[in-house]
Amino acid sequence: MPSPLARLPAPAAVIFDLDGTLVDTVETRIQAWLAVFAEEAIPADRGLIADLIGSDGRRLAREVSSAAGITLTAGRDETIDVRSGEIYASLNTHPKPVPGVSALLERLEAAGTPWAIATSSRREQVAASVSALTLLREPLVIDGTHVLHAKPAPDLLLLAARELAVSPEGCWYVGDATWDMLAAVAAGMIAVGVTTGAVDAATLRQAGAVAVVASLAELGI
Repeated sequence: MPSPLARLPAPAAVIFDLDGTLVDTVETRIQAWLAVFAEEAIPADRGLIADLIGSDGRRLAREVSSAAGITLTAGRDETIDVRSGEIYASLNTHPKPVPGVSALLERLEAAGTPWAIATSSRREQVAASVSALTLLREPLVIDGTHVLHAKPAPDLLLLAARELAVSPEGCWYVGDATWDMLAAVAAGMIAVGVTTGAVDAATLRQAGAVAVVASLAELGI
């Protein structure tokens, strides 16, 4: 049976999520969120946190708190998000690229295919992970501080497309989370899921992925 990727048009550009897609950091993210909720004395369900990884951190703070029966006061979601980022930065000292990422990025560079990273993470949280990719040049990174609304809103992705000077419709957005697929659909991009994060293929498809792979090595671009 032919791969679903074979039916997709060649990308004019490829935009990637970061955590769980290019670097193996989802578990570190979960641990950071569990730690901040423990500090805030907010009961937190690990499974719910895992499901929300990749979304806007303020939204994650509100949803986990709401599930615990707690309504956050104005601005407390921001405070929790910032503190989670601080804890994450202290834990994320030796992030590892996911299998296949180096070869994929090298192929894109060799082919002259524009690519970028669009992540809900704050600017101060991405440096270690981008450094772990050991790239020859600094990539275009659109992070959560560049827009008012992070994923699942399309703002990050649309800004990345504008910076790359390509139409959103010609872009593939590759991500490992529900929020990545929802953002890609909202942006009018081709949503490609990869099961290197916290959710399975069926969940990614339900969120809008037109193709799902188990590894970046399977992308073939």
